Amino acid sequence: MASFQEIINKDNPVLVDFFATWCGPCQTLAPILSEVKAELGESLNIIKIDVDKNQAVAAKFHVRGVPMLILFKNGQELWKQSGVMSKNDIITRIKPHI
Repeated sequence: MASFQEIINKDNPVLVDFFATWCGPCQTLAPILSEVKAELGESLNIIKIDVDKNQAVAAKFHVRGVPMLILFKNGQELWKQSGVMSKNDIITRIKPHI
């Protein structure tokens, strides 16, 4: 399995969903991210990181609350947002980087 750093170093944008299984808003965001993936297809990768199981990665990117979305491209953090967002808001933020 590829390391987190290898995944975010790709040319394709990677949207990372930092979540927790006990988090209600995180559960609300999950189907929204599925819709984003369905609309943007192969132009975007989405990965989920459980902050309870990956505390070091969450700490490295200063994830203080969940859900937290961070968009990476070529290893660079391009955008970061905490909380639940609509599909259209997420797509609006990502499209300039595709």
